[in-house]
Order: sequence, then structure tokens, then C-alpha cells
Amino acid sequence: MSLPRRALIAITSAQAPLFNGRETTGLFITEALHPYLVLTKAGFTVDLASETGTYTPDHLSQQPDFLHGEDLAIWNNPNSEFRQKLDNMPKASELDASGYGVFFASAGHAALIDYPTATGLQNIASQVWTSGGVVASVCHGPAIFANVVDLNTKEAVVKGRTITGFATEAEHTLGVAKELESWGSELVEDMAERLGAKYARAPGVWDDYHVIDGRLVTGQNPASATSTAKAVVEVFDKL
Repeated sequence: MSLPRRALIAITSAQAPLFNGRETTGLFITEALHPYLVLTKAGFTVDLASETGTYTPDHLSQQPDFLHGEDLAIWNNPNSEFRQKLDNMPKASELDASGYGVFFASAGHAALIDYPTATGLQNIASQVWTSGGVVASVCHGPAIFANVVDLNTKEAVVKGRTITGFATEAEHTLGVAKELESWGSELVEDMAERLGAKYARAPGVWDDYHVIDGRLVTGQNPASATSTAKAVVEVFDKL
């Protein structure tokens, strides 16, 4: 059975104050935009969805260091294809999981809040995996894997596999580790260990780095969103 050349980019619906209340975390914009651009260029139909059908843009992700040039122009244009899909996206529960060959979890710190219990998104990821498709994440996106399972074995898809994601060291570098602890949210490295996955990372916490383990593709941080999505296309095209 050939897989549909259609991808779902998961979006966090959560928001929370961060950096001692100075900023609000939500969707880290380029972690969804860069995969969107790569996948559409590669001929995929790309949909966006969150658990609730809503999102909040992450404050840090809108700063010039992270959002500039063509990316900024797309974001600032409410009529751009990306913004139209983002601003009018459905709830994950409204989608037919069988229509997707790729599931890609974008993130933002807020993903640590809603992804672990986002059953609508997790259901799609589980079905994509079980049907032989590609499952991917970037940065804090692995939080979704808390309950993404192979429907045949009921085992976590990351069990026994190598993944990457936002490093605990980076949380300390940003000065937000204690705040995240106060949320009661599991950090990526801790989640990997609990689920029986091996965590790998680049020497630098901000380096562009991704890991391919079979049909599982993961990226370390915002700088890795494009290379991770390109790896997804390569893996998909070899299936």
C-alpha cells in the first residue's frame, strides 16, 4: 500500500508565562513554518492541527534573532498560505489519521504542557507509525511521544530507539529549568529515559542536529527544523 504524500504538522495549543512572567510561550513559529516550507516544496499536501484547534505564538520565536527575512514576511501576512492554515486549523480529533504518511510535531516550551496528554494528536501519530509512515518531532516536540504507541505491539514508538530534542543543558542556559519544574512538566531527556529511548545531542545546545532512526526522525532545537524536515522527506521517499 502506498502511503499518502500528505503530512500533518502538530501545533501546541498551550500557553504559559515564562522567563519569570516576562514572556509567553506557545508555538515556536519557525518550528512549524520551516517544516511546512520544506514539505510543501517536496510535493506534500500539508495540514496543521492542534488539540483544540487554537494556538498562541511564542514571544521569543517572534524576535529578530529567530524570525526575519522571508519567514517574517510570511508570518506578517495574514493571507499567506501558512498563516491561513494556522489561523483556521482544525482540532486533531476532526482529522482522518489514515490520510497521512507523515506526522511532524513542532513545538515551543508550551508543548511540554499539552503534548503529553494530547490524545487527538497522539492518535494520529500512532496510526501514521503503525501504517508504516514517518513520525518526526523537533525541539520540545518529543513530549508528544509520552503516549504515541505502535498499535500492533502497544509499545512506545521511541522505546529502544535514539532520539534528540531540546537539551536539559539548554533549559538551564536559558534560565527556565526551575520554571518548567514548577509546571510539573517532563523535560525531553527525562521523557526519553523513562520511555526506554536513548537521547543523543550535538556538542553545542544550539547546533543544527537531527537523528534518523528508521522511520523516526527528530531534531534538537529551532535551528534544526529545516534539516529535520528534509530528513523526513528523504526517509519517506525511500519507503
